[in-house]
Amino acid sequence: MLKKEDCVLYSGGAVGAEAEFGAQAESYGLEEVNFTYEGRGIARSRGVRVLSRDELSKGDVSLSYVSRLLNRSYTDAPTIRKVLQTIWYQVNSGQEIYVIGAVLPDGTVKGGTGWGAEFAKLCNKPIFVFDQGKNAWFTWKDDRWVAPPGGQAIRIGNPRFTGTGTRFLEANGGAAIRDLFARSFA
Repeated sequence: MLKKEDCVLYSGGAVGAEAEFGAQAESYGLEEVNFTYEGRGIARSRGVRVLSRDELSKGDVSLSYVSRLLNRSYTDAPTIRKVLQTIWYQVNSGQEIYVIGAVLPDGTVKGGTGWGAEFAKLCNKPIFVFDQGKNAWFTWKDDRWVAPPGGQAIRIGNPRFTGTGTRFLEANGGAAIRDLFARSFA
């Protein structure tokens, strides 16, 4: 069992899944770091880490590369670039990655959250995705998404973990986050 005082949630503090991850971290007394950039409105005010222009550039990635990797098109808009750069910090900081969203038939995760999932795969970090449509957790193993060992009863296993995901958090996604924290820190 993890010691709460040793744990840090890395996230982005955005509305939806990230806000719920932060609320749960706060309710269990965990440290919380929310990476953002100047001018971005986020739902969490606790543990905010505003990244400088130089810091953001460390997480820069080719949007054409991300587009090819995720089989979708990302424009060269400054906002999406900054969002992807903050996701780089979230994934880079955590040793386990927890995502709320939807796994697509091509094996990617829907939306901007997909970059976090792909980056976690590239970094060979343990990653768990709760697919709201399928109402189930999945983990990346042997180049595919599978049910985690032990069924749905996953637990946070590393004190430095990332929680991210969709802005469109559904009731089952919120319950999945709350249950994850209850199993891990009760």
